[in-house]
Amino acid sequence: MPSPAERFAAAREAQRHPVTSAFAEAQPFDLDPFQIAGCQALEEGRSVLVAAPTGAGKTIVGEFAIHLAMLSPRGKAFYTTPMKALSNQKFRELQQVYGADQVGLLTGDTNINGNARVVVMTTEVLRNMLYADSPALRDLSFVVMDEVHYLADRFRGAVWEEVIIHLHRSVRLVSLSATVSNAEEFGDWLDTVRGDTEVIVSEIRPVPLEQHVLVRTDLLPLFDDRAGIATAQVNQELMRIRSPKGPNFENNRRAQSMNSARQTGRYEQSRGRPHKTGQRSAGHRSGGQRPVRPSNVQRIERMDRPEVVELLRRNNLLPAIFFIFSRAGCEQAVAQVRRANLRLTTPEERAEIRAVVEDRTRSLPDEDLAVLGFWEWRENLERGVAAHHAGILPAFKEVVEELFQRKLVRAVFATETLALGINMPARTVVLEKLEKFNGEARVAITSGEYTQLTGRAGRRGIDVEGHAVIQWTEGLDPQAVAALASRRTYPLHSSFRPTYNMAVNLIDRYGRARARELLESSFAQFQADRAVVGLARQVREQEESLNGYAKSMTCDRGDFAEYSGIRRELSDLEKQNRGEFLGSKGARERRQTQIRDLRTRMQRHPSHTCPDREAHARWAERYWKLKRQIDKTRREIDTRTGTVARQFDRVTDVLAALDYLRVGEDGGTTLTAAGRTMRRIYGERDLLVAESLRRGLWDRLDAPSLAALASCLVYEPRRDSAGPGEHGLPGGEFRVALSATEELWSDLDDLEREHRLPGSEPLATGLARAIRGWARGMPLDRVLEDADMAAGDFVRWCKQLIDLLDQLSIVADGELGRTARTALDAVRRGIVAYSGV
Repeated sequence: MPSPAERFAAAREAQRHPVTSAFAEAQPFDLDPFQIAGCQALEEGRSVLVAAPTGAGKTIVGEFAIHLAMLSPRGKAFYTTPMKALSNQKFRELQQVYGADQVGLLTGDTNINGNARVVVMTTEVLRNMLYADSPALRDLSFVVMDEVHYLADRFRGAVWEEVIIHLHRSVRLVSLSATVSNAEEFGDWLDTVRGDTEVIVSEIRPVPLEQHVLVRTDLLPLFDDRAGIATAQVNQELMRIRSPKGPNFENNRRAQSMNSARQTGRYEQSRGRPHKTGQRSAGHRSGGQRPVRPSNVQRIERMDRPEVVELLRRNNLLPAIFFIFSRAGCEQAVAQVRRANLRLTTPEERAEIRAVVEDRTRSLPDEDLAVLGFWEWRENLERGVAAHHAGILPAFKEVVEELFQRKLVRAVFATETLALGINMPARTVVLEKLEKFNGEARVAITSGEYTQLTGRAGRRGIDVEGHAVIQWTEGLDPQAVAALASRRTYPLHSSFRPTYNMAVNLIDRYGRARARELLESSFAQFQADRAVVGLARQVREQEESLNGYAKSMTCDRGDFAEYSGIRRELSDLEKQNRGEFLGSKGARERRQTQIRDLRTRMQRHPSHTCPDREAHARWAERYWKLKRQIDKTRREIDTRTGTVARQFDRVTDVLAALDYLRVGEDGGTTLTAAGRTMRRIYGERDLLVAESLRRGLWDRLDAPSLAALASCLVYEPRRDSAGPGEHGLPGGEFRVALSATEELWSDLDDLEREHRLPGSEPLATGLARAIRGWARGMPLDRVLEDADMAAGDFVRWCKQLIDLLDQLSIVADGELGRTARTALDAVRRGIVAYSGV
């Protein structure tokens, strides 16, 4: 029961923030202090950056921004996400709140109700809208950027910065981030480029996380509770297990684990915790009890995966996500549970699972189901287990996610991609290892990755606490695990770099000089030299005043800027002449001649006889004074690091060398016809695509061959992939076009390196044969065999291919544009055409 003082304070707060208070009252749960602070800042007219742990409920602040937009008669809100799957999920959630007619979805390959007042989209879609000055941007009040820490992504991060920089200043930004250690620095940058921005950081998980290490069949606490939370001392039993000493080690371990079990017994099953147990909580092998190893042997036998699942079930720790850092490992784990005949569902739940599966996969062609292993996959789901990784068909992944959210699937074996944004919280997260293969070597996971993975543990409103379980492996250092678990933050570093497409769009909209200044406003430059961003913003604001002064001194009789320039030069020379008594006679005479010439030009200028001349002149004086300040600030900017701007200069030099840009006699930069085409070509190979179109390298290709060649530009093979080799590639016109495109790539690569740019990777032909076959109607089993890849990977590359073909169908002239549209339709069939929205 709140005290009278607390009730009075709450009433005053409700008066100051009535919209926040009403919104909070309508929620099914009490808002946390950081959520309230975020909503109040938005209600006060500010932008916000909210950095909080995974699962803390950051999105409620974004939803409040949408609520504010919908309170006004015409206000609009965009909700951006880094992934199509996350966009689909948010689209469905918002439809339930505001109705299907008020919510749209734009993800590149999906366009639903794009003119709605609330539109969910991938960040790239918004970037493209900004460059195209889309009419949909009118009346835009709020933009929510979910998972804004993707700004650090090496390949896509620049898009987030482009959006933040180019959004109109009147649009309020809601940036939602995982907990990062430099949130204040990022917030300072947002405040500099966007205006008044409130930084709200919460370190508190809404559901506390218990950390365990699974040793043999025992769940041992990682930290010693008796030492107190502040000290976070590692459980000494784990340290003794790592370095066993003396003949009594095994007996001590048994006694300690029994004590641990008694401690575990404090959990209450009724509150969603492990139940009491007075014995080992795991099952035993079918051959009998585990043999006890001699005390001087350090090797500790690991439980099989089915046994771990059973252990978690007995301790009421399901549903669980097992993070296994390989696709093959995920599939093997499901197969092991299946062979162990483990079932985690009731007959009623199995019937419900089957109904969901049938409904969600009805549109998939029957002939493809066997190829996709549909019936075995469905049986595994009915057991309550599933795999989740990038190689799985997107339709199947969506079903797994839905069933897990509905508590029908209890154990998911996943790669780390599941930790990125999808709303799939579990009661428990299990990490089999604390290292992963990064494509070149096995490396330890970072504290940021550990935080992201274990952040899935603990379902708000369901669990009293979440559980992270690390399985013991040989050489495991409990101190190192404790360090990973204790550091819950990671720094956010910009990955921003100018691209050819970015350059032509910026120059087209702002001119080269202003474009350069905009790039000085990037977070990358901010981190390199924080002062430059402030100076660049100062220049932009001063330029607005300068334009105002120029308008105010406008004279209907002539160019008053020119006239005032003559007056200013004359005044400076006269001052110089009065103050200089020394010097040669010739120099003084030359100066006198200049003064006479300037007086004559001034008197003959049309503006000299204007009756409002002196009023214009006062504005002109302000104009030239401010211009001197701007020029001085620009020189100061030029002497700073300027790393991003220098990169931009190199990019524009390449574009000028290829005649995408032209520099006029006055120094102004304009786009050529080829440059205007490049404005609408997005992607890593924008220059290669634009130049291939200009040279007509693909004009003679039919639709399947164009799709095959386009796949060579988007496909990135795994490092261990050998590819089909020359003998596996299509022949005829495809081979001619491929050879010409590869030669062009080589020339462009040389040109880039001459201009001190990094260049690009050679074309990858590994998918060409499979794509050509798919576009010609080849059945799925043969295509996947030719591609030598999983169905999910094939669909993912096809989606990227469709995006490029769509661009070609818009920008290519005549027949090639029509061929691209035909190729797009040929690729978008069967499992590729499926959409779960």
